[in-house]
Amino acid sequence: MVFYDLTSSYFEGEGPEGLAQYGYSRDQREGNRQILLGVVMANGWPIAHHVFRGNRHDSETVLPIVADLEKRFGLRRIVFVGDRGMVSTANLGFLWSQGHGFLFGLRRRRSPEVLEYVRKAQSGSWQPCSPEEKDRVCEVEGALPGQRIFVVESAERLAYEQAMRERDVTKTREELGKLAKRIEKGELRNREEIGSCVARILSLHRGHRYFRWSLRAGKLQVSEEPVETEKLLEGKYVILTEEKDLSPLEAVRAYKELSEVERAFRKLKDVLELRPIYHHNPKRVRAHVFVAALAFLLDRLLEKKLKAANLPFSSEQAWVALRTIHLVDFSFGSEKRRGVTAGNHQARQILSALRISAREP
Repeated sequence: MVFYDLTSSYFEGEGPEGLAQYGYSRDQREGNRQILLGVVMANGWPIAHHVFRGNRHDSETVLPIVADLEKRFGLRRIVFVGDRGMVSTANLGFLWSQGHGFLFGLRRRRSPEVLEYVRKAQSGSWQPCSPEEKDRVCEVEGALPGQRIFVVESAERLAYEQAMRERDVTKTREELGKLAKRIEKGELRNREEIGSCVARILSLHRGHRYFRWSLRAGKLQVSEEPVETEKLLEGKYVILTEEKDLSPLEAVRAYKELSEVERAFRKLKDVLELRPIYHHNPKRVRAHVFVAALAFLLDRLLEKKLKAANLPFSSEQAWVALRTIHLVDFSFGSEKRRGVTAGNHQARQILSALRISAREP
């Protein structure tokens, strides 16, 4: 079972021609050219990374990733775990034709099939994902023979999305009310200008999900759409697979492991300083990413060693503690020597956990 996800990293400057492209930015840097970075993990370890041009669609990267895994590791069969951006008819057909399995999340909105799955689950048989969690899962019949569909309701996600909806509806209603008063006062008369203002307000707080508008006799008419569909989808995500031997609980646990790849991206970008990229040569860009990927592998190793030694440090805290170890050059008259300081107590604990005793440079 392999876990795959993509992120982006942006350039300062133009970046190398061909590789650096404008695309969907996960860093909210739409004005910067970027690359896409794909990371593959298995059993909690990063095993491969790939650099793609910045405007490539997520689903277009699946085939080369699978081909690389087959060639590099000699894997005869994998279960490919990916999020909703990886799903396409071509990818599902390719994995099936090669004898591989898959576990994909499905897009919730603008998908009549997914909405129907969630509706079926409402009257289905739910089971808790674990004794400690309030999350629950329900298996429903897929649209095609052999497909298995798991509808999952996350308690944490449900509370968050309900609060977001209430906030968005309140703010959008307030902004539309202010706009209606401006129109009544005659400050805005041009229909196109009014339409532009309404579109801006609806886009700010996802108001297009909840409101419809029209202009009649020079007055802004606003109606709040029924939000039953939104309420039905809140807190839910839907998983698709054809694996016969996976139980619903195993499928949910496997899909949740994708969060390990997302956590890897946070480490790569913030702790290991992958972004921004300043290089203009494609080979140097790939080398920059490669060094960051190796650093992440060491970070993951450090994390596991600390856990095995029962030390209460995250890897980020460990890196900070290790900075108290210094290489020192000193001299006695004409004699020059070099030494390494012991570091603070935490640094010494970390070195002990890593079984590093020799501190000579």
